[in-house]
Amino acid sequence: MAVPKRKTSPMKRGFRRSADAIANPTYVEDKDSGELRRPHHVYLKNGMYRGRQILAAKN
Repeated sequence: MAVPKRKTSPMKRGFRRSADAIANPTYVEDKDSGELRRPHHVYLKNGMYRGRQILAAKN
């Protein structure tokens, strides 16, 4: 049976466990189109962010 040569340090243990806290991204319903989009991101289909036109609409 394989046995570790050294004890895993708390830092290395934390690095390994940090991926456990990663959650799936959340989505909110867009007010204009009703489609799901990421919160606090520019909606690329119409180029709107917080009610303002930021980018040209993607065709």
